[in-house]
Amino acid sequence: MIEMKYIATIFFACAVLQTFFAKKILKFSHRFPPDSMQENLFHFLGEVEVVFGIWATLFITIWSIKSGTSSAAEYLSGVNFTEAVFVFVIMCMASTRPILRFSELVIMRLANLFPFRLGISLYLTCLILGPLLGSLITEPAAMTVTAILLRDKFFRSDSSLPFRYATLGLLFVNISIGGTFTHFAAPPVLMVAGPWNWDTAFMATHFGWRAAISIIVGTVATVLVFRKDLAKISDSLSREITKKIDKIPVWVTTVHLGFIALTIVNGHYISFFLPLFLLFLGWCKVATEFQDELRIKESLLVGFFLGGLVTLGQLQDWWLQPLISNLSETPLFWGALSLTAFTDNAAITYLGTLVPDLSAGAKYALVAGAVAGGGLTVIANAPNPAGYGILRDSFDADGISPFGLLLAALPYTMLAAAAFLL
Repeated sequence: MIEMKYIATIFFACAVLQTFFAKKILKFSHRFPPDSMQENLFHFLGEVEVVFGIWATLFITIWSIKSGTSSAAEYLSGVNFTEAVFVFVIMCMASTRPILRFSELVIMRLANLFPFRLGISLYLTCLILGPLLGSLITEPAAMTVTAILLRDKFFRSDSSLPFRYATLGLLFVNISIGGTFTHFAAPPVLMVAGPWNWDTAFMATHFGWRAAISIIVGTVATVLVFRKDLAKISDSLSREITKKIDKIPVWVTTVHLGFIALTIVNGHYISFFLPLFLLFLGWCKVATEFQDELRIKESLLVGFFLGGLVTLGQLQDWWLQPLISNLSETPLFWGALSLTAFTDNAAITYLGTLVPDLSAGAKYALVAGAVAGGGLTVIANAPNPAGYGILRDSFDADGISPFGLLLAALPYTMLAAAAFLL
């Protein structure tokens, strides 16, 4: 088992490196004839969503060869895939036409309350309200809805590439910290809420208001820096708003919201929400008239990514746990923030619960650092792969640059860090 932990860490490091070089791998695939085996292979290896799944599959294959398939299966039976399956299900549900139309209607109504041009008002509403709603509807659902609205309204040909990267970094950071008003919506918080007896009142008074300050300041600052881009987009949106939008019956939207509510409330019980999802698929078939094609493929890829991440990530305790236990509060905050760029922040906070006798200050520092750094990379926070999958086609032909995301998210990460250190 100890030897497999070392192999898992090597594969985990390889997977992290591959995510950073995914765009270069995609570019390399273009050297081969279109649709050739070589072109398809390197294009596949350059897809960020499959990286951790590939390395996890290779890891389980080696385990099976060394110790037998029954030993590998026994290990997998102890891995908690609930979060990966939940993200897959909630992403499918939240990206349906009735939910998107409902979200768009609510956000447009709220945007009209701002005394600004439509593009600025809508941008402020999307990137402030969307992430904060993550504290109620969970971060994966908030990421899905907000990312789709941003893609359709702002990631267009008349917006500059720097604007799109800045918005991507802002989105990822805001989503990561926006779910901290409650104890059940953000994966890194969910890991510690039970063991440390943190409830919603605790989260709101210690984390939520600080997160809100960071979200508002960061979004307003982005509006000021990219006001020219938003001015161009405002003109396009003003023309679009006059177009007739297809209406969906209230009762159809209500049924969709009911499915999402039941899934969120029972999000810890895969035996409940997975059969519920199958029922939802049947309902969508009945209500085909008011549906677009479900995002099954995209959602499955995100689930595959997270499944591979937890398969390899569960065996990283041998080096993460001693590191966490040997740091004082301030180094622990910055250490958690930095480590989050290279592993899922929920894994970091979970390992924190295994360290005995952590002080209240150390617990706060660990979680604050983990959520503050949750926007730095696509693997830093569970909802990030969902946003990545939705928005990557809005960038150039080779998708989102991991280094571009890191640089774009860094200012907002530092802003969040300052807010949590208040």
